[in-house]
Amino acid sequence: MSIAEIFRVLGRRWYVTVPMVLLSLLAGGYLYTTVPVTYESQSQLALLNSSRVARPAPSYGNTLAYASGSLIGTADVLIRALQSAETVQELRGHGITDEYAVDFAAQAEGPLLTLTVKGDDRDRVLAETRRLTDYAAEQLQQLQEQARVPDGYYVESARIVPAQKPVSQPKSRYQKVAAVVVFGVAGGFVLAFVVEICSAARRRARGLAGFHDAPPVPRPGAGRLRRLLDRPLDAAAVLTGYLALALFLPSNLALPALGGAGTPANVFALLGLFWYLATWCLGRIAPAPGTRPMRVVMLVLTVTVLLSYITNQDRISTQKEILAADRGLIVLLVWVSLVVLTTAGIQDRERLDVLLRRLVVMGSVVAALGLYDFFTGTNIADSLRVPGLNSSTASVSVMDRGSFTRPRSLTAHPLEFSGMLAILLPFAIWHAFDPAREHLGRFKRWAPVVLLGGGLPLTVSRTSIIGVAVVVLIMVPRWKPQRRWTAIGILFGAVAVFKVLVPGLIGTITGLFSGSLNNADSSTQARTIKYPKIYEYFVQDPVFGRGFGTFTPERYFFTDNQYLLTVAELGALGVACLLLLGLAGVHNGGALRRLARTESDRELGQAFFASSMVALVISATFDTLSFPMFAGVFFLLIGLGGSALGFVRREADATPASPADPGSPSAPEPPASPAPSALTPDSSRLVEI
Repeated sequence: MSIAEIFRVLGRRWYVTVPMVLLSLLAGGYLYTTVPVTYESQSQLALLNSSRVARPAPSYGNTLAYASGSLIGTADVLIRALQSAETVQELRGHGITDEYAVDFAAQAEGPLLTLTVKGDDRDRVLAETRRLTDYAAEQLQQLQEQARVPDGYYVESARIVPAQKPVSQPKSRYQKVAAVVVFGVAGGFVLAFVVEICSAARRRARGLAGFHDAPPVPRPGAGRLRRLLDRPLDAAAVLTGYLALALFLPSNLALPALGGAGTPANVFALLGLFWYLATWCLGRIAPAPGTRPMRVVMLVLTVTVLLSYITNQDRISTQKEILAADRGLIVLLVWVSLVVLTTAGIQDRERLDVLLRRLVVMGSVVAALGLYDFFTGTNIADSLRVPGLNSSTASVSVMDRGSFTRPRSLTAHPLEFSGMLAILLPFAIWHAFDPAREHLGRFKRWAPVVLLGGGLPLTVSRTSIIGVAVVVLIMVPRWKPQRRWTAIGILFGAVAVFKVLVPGLIGTITGLFSGSLNNADSSTQARTIKYPKIYEYFVQDPVFGRGFGTFTPERYFFTDNQYLLTVAELGALGVACLLLLGLAGVHNGGALRRLARTESDRELGQAFFASSMVALVISATFDTLSFPMFAGVFFLLIGLGGSALGFVRREADATPASPADPGSPSAPEPPASPAPSALTPDSSRLVEI
């Protein structure tokens, strides 16, 4: 269905769309004038060592008396005490009725706390911030008295930054207005097509031709724009637009009123879902046969998230948690859109292969930008400014490890960059070995493999090396001996090249793993120390969790582990859904390789298998689904795997394997044929690389 057809339907049903749009605009204007502006004030408190820091305390080991340490543990105890439900009730008696938060200061390496108060009255917010700061110092004293800390060993507090003048925060008001307007416009769009379907059914019942019985033909002499609008769209074209926005715009840029969920790529994916629904409603497209399992998996995930959202409505939540839960529903709808468009929307196998190759090429461009960042010590994402888009996260400075710059290209973090390269590397290898691409030449076929594979070690992370190891262990053993030994030789050669071109890189990476095994690495310790904290949140609601998207680092802490994050947000059901997603991708790849009739399809199946296994493994090394670029590409690949499996299954059902079919497991070994003569070359023979 073309864009022009969609506009023609909306134009015919203007009496539905126009009132809905006007009502949404009026409701948005009403909210804008009635919702009060939120003001925010902050202060900062530092914890200081006791005056007897030179001598160990008699109660050594007591967190509150451990004044000779870094005081991080003391600060953590104080934060938990100030955020408890009992403290909230007590502070209400002190006149602090607005929302407040206490956490470690951003990018602080010591016991520096930030206290924040939000409310709709500027003067009251300022007064409450001062009271909260004084109360925090009193609470620190009281906790140490209860712990019977000896005199002279008390940890002191110092007010580093006094309560600041409250600053207006209009973002929450804009988000509510945008939500109402978007809901009204989307409702008008859907209702217009419902009316169109009912009208077409009545016309057919009376024996009249419907408006959409035949696709419209562009008028002769129409302009270029008119021909472009009348050109029928397909799911591959829509998803190509999504990939261009997701991979070529920094993933932290979003529309101001929508927060982190409002990236241009996410908005485009939702528009793509509306396009599919409109096309399906008018009977122009039907879900591809054999692709239902992946949509069922997404339905299970959707039901789990919705149940968690509903069950947490009675829990006392901050405004930030409520907004985060709403953003989580938007992100979930984006993921559903990607799976629906890939599984139900792609009707032609050739278009699926085209989309996969476009994904490999675009991913190679992202990898090339990362290589530029590494060798120049810059961050190219910081230099990109798009009018109308704001950063949804705090600015990330150039990150170093050892003496090396950790590139992130257009992603939000070097870990997301390494994860992106790892899940795309199997498809770059398939792209290079595909016989249909032999006419392109070696450079065009192997450049993506070099860029994606070469960029992984340069991220200087354990995630990248683990991803490469998973790809090698899954793909290389299935190759023929000649290709297998060639690949092993290339791997050893690549290590030698890195030792020469980037001295010290290999030693730094091996040091990361040795430090992890010896528990001497601070990054590993920071991860493992959070395990008991996650358990505390898990036991509060072990089935449904705290709500998808609500366990934000600003309110709680970084988990650096998608499974731990899912345990806190969605409970045991969420972890089961996460494993089901990964295993569904593994099943797609394995079944695709088993049913394939061509070597290219077998290679593609192995690529899907390896990519899904990489996602399952590295989800234990960072919170993969919290990063929009990685999460979008992951769900896109999950859907493409289901679509490819549907095509191969239909081909297998149409042409069942005969006993003489080489693809049949019971087929006898074909007789050896003499080598082709040099004068009569065998044109059907494929060259093994």
